[in-house]
Amino acid sequence: MVSIVGEKALLTDPGDCWAYGYDNSRRHALPQAVVFAVSHPQVVRIVTLCNRYSVALTPRGAGTGTTGATVPDHGGVVLSLEHMNRILHIDPDNRTARVEPGVTNQELQDALSKYGFFWPPDPTSAAVCTLGGNLAYNSAGPRAVKYGTPRENTLGLRAVTGSGREFRTGVVTTKGVVGYDLTRLIIGSEGTLAIITEAVLKLTPLAEAKTTLQASYRSIHSAAAAVSAIMAQPVTPCALEFMDRAAIEMVRSFSGLDLEPAAGALLMIEVDGPAHSLEQAVAAIKSAATVDGLIALR
Repeated sequence: MVSIVGEKALLTDPGDCWAYGYDNSRRHALPQAVVFAVSHPQVVRIVTLCNRYSVALTPRGAGTGTTGATVPDHGGVVLSLEHMNRILHIDPDNRTARVEPGVTNQELQDALSKYGFFWPPDPTSAAVCTLGGNLAYNSAGPRAVKYGTPRENTLGLRAVTGSGREFRTGVVTTKGVVGYDLTRLIIGSEGTLAIITEAVLKLTPLAEAKTTLQASYRSIHSAAAAVSAIMAQPVTPCALEFMDRAAIEMVRSFSGLDLEPAAGALLMIEVDGPAHSLEQAVAAIKSAATVDGLIALR
């Protein structure tokens, strides 16, 4: 392993490896070693070596996931991809970005905003989570209601199988209809099918304007009816978040937000689009959200 990555990119001391044995699920298992790859060829060689000697290998991004997928339950080696953190190319004309898995979601969004674009998936941990983790988990965030998950916003991948075989999937064009859709298969597989080392992402133009609405309802049933009505009309919100009474009470206890005392459920609705048509879009959303049980809409 040292011959592949060098001594400084390999941890074997239990104290050094400890932090790489858990994720946000709070589960923990100590790996025997942690190795830091900086390139696709290194990943190929690391996977091949572990496969040859039947050593368990767990790929890892930033460890922000909540499912325990990056916890090395079988010991072995943790392969950290956090140093593969380059934005390789941004192509505004074709609305694509080619990235390595260690780039954080926020780093990509900041880079894309200079060109007037964004990548729709926006997990709540965007400031620290990596794109490789977003793809492995198919992590979407609130904007998925309008723009979809990573599966809908990724054109192609470069990856390595468990035996060390490297391959590419997908296309770099807006339309691609030929062959098996291996890109969608690998996204969300949590590293069980292959380790993603590069991705071609589909970009979306930034909206000109955006506004947020807060709708309070007497019960979760009224809020659910409002969601159905909102999604059944032509204007799709870019985010539609639901809070039940327990969540509302928690927010009220730890913040100074002015929330309706009688609210049994709350919807946070975000609407975006061209500036000249946003007022009409908001009016359509408000009309759909006005159902029996509505307390306040602002």
